[in-house]
Amino acid sequence: GDYQQERLRRVVETRRADAVLLAWTRREDERIDYLTQAGFPFATLGRSRSGAKSYPSLDLDFEKAGADAVDRLVARGHRRIAAIRPSLDLNFGYLFLAGYRKALKRHGIEIDPELIASGFINEAGGYEVTPQVMRSKAPPTAIIFNNDAMALGGCKALAEMGIRPGQDMAVTVIVDTPLCRYFSPALTAFRPALEPMGQRLAEMLLASLPAFAGPEGPRIIREVWPLELVARDSD
Repeated sequence: GDYQQERLRRVVETRRADAVLLAWTRREDERIDYLTQAGFPFATLGRSRSGAKSYPSLDLDFEKAGADAVDRLVARGHRRIAAIRPSLDLNFGYLFLAGYRKALKRHGIEIDPELIASGFINEAGGYEVTPQVMRSKAPPTAIIFNNDAMALGGCKALAEMGIRPGQDMAVTVIVDTPLCRYFSPALTAFRPALEPMGQRLAEMLLASLPAFAGPEGPRIIREVWPLELVARDSD
């Protein structure tokens, strides 16, 4: 928002930092455009359409995780599979949905817009939008949530409808967190390698700075890392 943009502008103008790391990248991200135009070093955790790929980035393969989640559910007999993603312009939500759509098409399953919903990326968002997909003409037998917070709210909404996650409804989460282990049932999810990712982001950012560059000069490194399936009891 405007507050974040103003903070970023102050960092650039006062040179309080030598470089910036951006997270929660949006599909069209004004922060990336601003830093690119200012010539200020930065890297991103996540991809974006902005910036013409002229900056270091590390992202997770949300598209493949979305497809893998569908593949796993189809293999277990599901064909009515809902997808719930963030309503903000966050790029990983688009990537997840792209993988979901491609996998459904590959399995010959028609994409039903009634089974795709978006909400705030928190518990309240999951709680509010889960009933939307359940009101479709042919309700889902499985739901894929983009993150754990939305899944927590969604599971509460399902419970209030008398639907038991893991028994009456298969539930999968795209990004695993410690919280997923403590759900009842524990949530099947896709785990990122967080510590190595943090180390790699630091390396990528340093490699882009002239002061730390090798003989070949600053390097722009862009990588997409896999997510590892953690099969639990919810699907």
